Amino acid sequence: MRPPRARNRTSRRRRAVSRHHADLRPACGSRGQTPAEMSIEGLIIERAVSADLREVHALEVRCFPSPWRREFFESEITNEGRYNLVARRDGAVVGYLFATWFADEMHINKIAVDASLRRQGIALAMMQRCLGFAAERGVTSIWLEVRSSNDEAQKFYAFLGFEAEYIRNGYYPDGEAAVVMMKDV
Repeated sequence: MRPPRARNRTSRRRRAVSRHHADLRPACGSRGQTPAEMSIEGLIIERAVSADLREVHALEVRCFPSPWRREFFESEITNEGRYNLVARRDGAVVGYLFATWFADEMHINKIAVDASLRRQGIALAMMQRCLGFAAERGVTSIWLEVRSSNDEAQKFYAFLGFEAEYIRNGYYPDGEAAVVMMKDV
């Protein structure tokens, strides 16, 4: 069920956002790389596979106070309608993005980057790749949740064109609220 929208968006605003975020559209490096990927030496972004799960789960445990169990990631790899990426640098998994999509909607379930490599464009590169995939598949909206205390992540998603739609109280296992954000594609 689609959550209610907090506000209307005009087509004029959409055009302005599209022009403003033109550099976020997928590019076309020789290997289908996004602009952010091309600017980070040694970064490779590819579809996640079962062999990546040990490293993905280890990163999950380091990044989140209430990490997913490894079994959750395994089901995400094997189920239909999933778009899962890993970011590698020097062969090691340094980031991942796990998303679900059906018809014209996508939901970003998880995104993480190793703490020592944050703010270097890795999350941006994965999001650019995801946004490109969504646009190619006719997705019209992308949803995600972010901890209400995570101001940096909220700013990052706002930079990408996501807008806060509503608050979901008690969403996280520790009782913290989630800010539900959405982007029109």
